[in-house]
Amino acid sequence: MGNPNGFLNIRRKDAGNRPLNERINDFSEVEQVLNSEDRMLQAARCMDCGVPFCHWSCPVDNLIPEWNDLLYKGDWKGAYMRLAATNNFPEFTGRICPASCEHACVLNINEEPVTIRENEVAIVEKAFAEGYVKPEPPSVRTGKKVAVIGSGPSGMAAADLLNKAGHWVTLFEKDEKAGGLLRFGIPDFKLSKTTIDRRLNLMMSEGLVVKTGINIGVDISGKEIIDEFDAVCIAVGAMHPRDLPAEGRELNGIHFAMDFLSTQNRVNNGLIAVADNPISAKDKKVLVIGGGDTGSDCVGTSIRQKASSVTQIEIMPKPPVTRADDNPWPYFGKVLKTSTSHEEGCERFWSLSTVRFVGTGNQVTGVEVEEVEWVKKDNRHTMEVIPGTRRIIEADLVMLAMGFVHPVIEGLLSELEIELTQRNNIKVSSNQSTSRQKVFATGDSVNGASLVVHAIASGRKVAKEIDRFLRND
Repeated sequence: MGNPNGFLNIRRKDAGNRPLNERINDFSEVEQVLNSEDRMLQAARCMDCGVPFCHWSCPVDNLIPEWNDLLYKGDWKGAYMRLAATNNFPEFTGRICPASCEHACVLNINEEPVTIRENEVAIVEKAFAEGYVKPEPPSVRTGKKVAVIGSGPSGMAAADLLNKAGHWVTLFEKDEKAGGLLRFGIPDFKLSKTTIDRRLNLMMSEGLVVKTGINIGVDISGKEIIDEFDAVCIAVGAMHPRDLPAEGRELNGIHFAMDFLSTQNRVNNGLIAVADNPISAKDKKVLVIGGGDTGSDCVGTSIRQKASSVTQIEIMPKPPVTRADDNPWPYFGKVLKTSTSHEEGCERFWSLSTVRFVGTGNQVTGVEVEEVEWVKKDNRHTMEVIPGTRRIIEADLVMLAMGFVHPVIEGLLSELEIELTQRNNIKVSSNQSTSRQKVFATGDSVNGASLVVHAIASGRKVAKEIDRFLRND
């Protein structure tokens, strides 16, 4: 490393966020940026630790110590080249990745890791600003045609690498615009959609064909796609949400989180008028059921829609503030996470189980909950209800943010009779191929709902397998 004492002399400095009273009035990105000099100093903190646990923990195998060193030395272009060698979309992961690399950073032993995620996004944004990122279409085409179904992060990554390998690639998307979860699932205040458009425009200038508003398996049969293309990659995600079949579930005002988030993103994108938004939190008491990132996104969106109050509940116990003894470094720290949305005004409760939804007429007015405790028996944690703890949380609008269980089976998967696992995910072999000849699968549709960085890693893996299949064929 260029500055072996950097971590001793320089303290961690985060870029910080926009002022709270400003950001809750718009959907612009919350996170701010450091100036170039400060960012280079932060890169200088990356120590010559011998074993780069940051690299070990990164799903896309980012060469973190290498591009941190280049950034510290002021070689922004070299840093970008190292970064792009393993990650197709650092502008996405640099904004929304939970940064397992920082959890595994050796400096995190003292809870002051290198600002790896912020360094990453700074490098890629400098690369775009300085013109280092240019279209690089393949010099030779193989003549092979590949269809990638689904334009989320895994589908985009697979399409990008396959196109660069010289195949003719068509990326199909059922929604109005490409991007999948990135575009319609993640709020603009975390990821501006201009960032997605910038990358898609670059990929199309390299020869990628993007077709939107086409639901394969509905608008076009899967058989037609198989007949037309030399290989097919299914990257449809895990979009079947986990429901809560409690009494009163049929009441109006109870929605899946993704329906709420996607409609607001469409409003922001000009695809739906503000007055036509079918799910609005304005002046309502909002209850979010589910304590993960999707629930947090519902909190931030509700606050920007001017909800009268926002409450979030989680059935699991409250995480500790610091690592538990059974959760040591360098593993991902299972500690209490307070997002920027939580900071904006949200009451949170843990160890609460939903008993039933209550309402007047057809409209939900509240949710009856009860406290639970988690008891370890035979090396397993089981949930036990605490008697006498039932109460009703008032709510005019309820969001179900409890995750996703598997891909949508009706349509493409059922038509092609794709073999599924016991969890109803797509079953694949070691080379990512499905039970159907020349059909491959990737991302959440195979692995279950997970992080964007895992989806990108999966898309890169399937692209290499499809390329090998086509060249052997």
